[in-house]
Amino acid sequence: MTKRLKKTFQALLPIVLGVFVLYFVYRDYDFSRIGQVLMHEVVWSWMALSLLFGVLSHVFRGLRWEQTLQPLGEHPKKTNCIDAIFISYAANLIIPRMGELSRCGVLNKTDGVNFSKALGTVVTERIIDGICILIITAITFLLQMPVFMRFFNETGTKIPSFAHLVTTPWFYVSLFSVLGAVILLYYIIKVFGLPRKIKALLLGIWKGIMSVRQVANPPLFTLYTILIWLSYLLHFYFTFYCFDFSADLGLLAGLVMFVGGTFAVIVPTPNGAGPWHFAVITMMMLYGVSNADAATFALIVHTIQTLLVIALGIWGWLHTCLTSQS
Repeated sequence: MTKRLKKTFQALLPIVLGVFVLYFVYRDYDFSRIGQVLMHEVVWSWMALSLLFGVLSHVFRGLRWEQTLQPLGEHPKKTNCIDAIFISYAANLIIPRMGELSRCGVLNKTDGVNFSKALGTVVTERIIDGICILIITAITFLLQMPVFMRFFNETGTKIPSFAHLVTTPWFYVSLFSVLGAVILLYYIIKVFGLPRKIKALLLGIWKGIMSVRQVANPPLFTLYTILIWLSYLLHFYFTFYCFDFSADLGLLAGLVMFVGGTFAVIVPTPNGAGPWHFAVITMMMLYGVSNADAATFALIVHTIQTLLVIALGIWGWLHTCLTSQS
């Protein structure tokens, strides 16, 4: 397989995977109802409030990132850190997980930040975010254990029921998603595992990882972390109030679907397209929402949130270009 063919395969795999899962989830859906819902049923004031928290989550992440770079002797502008975050999320729509690299590249260009050190701080962020989502998941699981048990049963992921596991179609959706993640991880490791690069890269990454121990203001770093995840939750939860059929679901239902959606976007598809829809639709149905309404909710919310990511990415890119020329 030639290098160009490998790169093409890497770029197309997440898209193909997302399309496959979306087709499976929406193969019987009546798309004619989307226009009616958008024109007459969506409460746009709640959607605007949701999008505000989507923007704030990126802003807080940019401000927190700037804190982790300071102990390394790197002092980028706060606005450049925020723009880099905007660009990174948009880059993930093209090639999933490419955003982590692109934001380091942006700061290297705008502020001369060492790339490998910046990448190390990104690794630190991911570790911290992983701990946060595990804590949120544990709390949510304890509060809504029956709902999670029903989800596992109805999607064929109940461990004792192996026969049911391999016969349910949802199992194959999950299987293809996991395979896609493993293949993408393999190519990332292969690219960054080149002998001539690995030593310097790992050293810079290690310095970046250790930078969190030396942040100048740990309470502010902790506050930013809380605000990031609170903004993520509210970004999703406020969309419930955009539709009559979901307005009464409540915060606990929001937490359950937020957790499910967060794990779903780990699968390397553009913005979690496909796996996110599957997780949210399935969990929403557990709370009594019809399949058609749940599918409508997931399709509209995910599309609008993806458009926000694109708009912020364009803004970040334009703002970076303008400020670098001034």
